[in-house]
Amino acid sequence: MNSWVFVGLFLIAGLLIPVGAIAAAWVVGPKKPNPIKETTYECGIETVGPAWVQFKAQYYIFALVFLIFDVETVFLFPWAVKLGQLGMFAVFEGILFILILIVGLVYTWRKGMLEWV
Repeated sequence: MNSWVFVGLFLIAGLLIPVGAIAAAWVVGPKKPNPIKETTYECGIETVGPAWVQFKAQYYIFALVFLIFDVETVFLFPWAVKLGQLGMFAVFEGILFILILIVGLVYTWRKGMLEWV
C-alpha cells in the first residue's frame, strides 16, 4: 500500500473523532434551558458587576517567556549529560542555542516584559 493512504486515514480519523464527539454531545445532551442553568457559575457566589474582566497582556507574555525558558532546560539537560561524549560540532551547536536564548532574554528584558507591574 502507498504510505499516503495512511496519511489520508489519519486525516479522516482526525476529523471524524472530534466531529463525532461534538455531535454525540449535542444529541445526548439535555435541551431544557432555564434561567438558572444559563447563569454564570462562579464557585457558588453571585457575580458582582460585569463578568467580563480584561487582564493585562503582559501577564500572558510573562507566562510565555517563562515557558520558553522552561522548555529550554528540557533541551539542555540531555545535551549537558552527554557533553563529554559529543563532538565539537554538537558543543558549538549547544553554545549557539544558549547564545540565541540569551539574546532573546536580553530583548525581552529591554522591552520591559519581565516586570510584573
